[in-house]
Amino acid sequence: MRITPLDIQQKHFPMKFRGFDVEEVLAFLEVIRDEMEDLMRENASLKESIARTETQVGEYRDMEGTLRETLMTAQLMVEEYKTNSRKEAELLIREAELKADSLMKDAQEKVIKIHEDITDLKGIRRHFKEEVKRLIESHLRMLDFDKEREESEGI
Repeated sequence: MRITPLDIQQKHFPMKFRGFDVEEVLAFLEVIRDEMEDLMRENASLKESIARTETQVGEYRDMEGTLRETLMTAQLMVEEYKTNSRKEAELLIREAELKADSLMKDAQEKVIKIHEDITDLKGIRRHFKEEVKRLIESHLRMLDFDKEREESEGI
């Protein structure tokens, strides 16, 4: 059973022969009632403080949960960014290698084409030389023929 300050104030003790001094008992009960009121106020204040503290702790726990989730999300984003960056770098390297291979192939084809052109030009030059030589020989023969004819005709 809970005793309230009002219970203490209203408590009456039966009088007996040679009992306690009534005024002293009433004064003591008044002191106890005052102390109990103070304790009850302090208890209520402490309960209110505990409730506020528990509310704050709950809010802090919520904040902590939010911060943990945010941190986890940030870490996942960083990992995803790293992964994507690596993939993009690998893709760029592959593209560069393919382009380099293509450029090398084109250069090799051009070198082969130039060699073929040089071979063709050498063949044309040789053919042209032979034609010029035949033409010169033909003209020389004609000159020799004309000379012989002039000598035979006496011109």
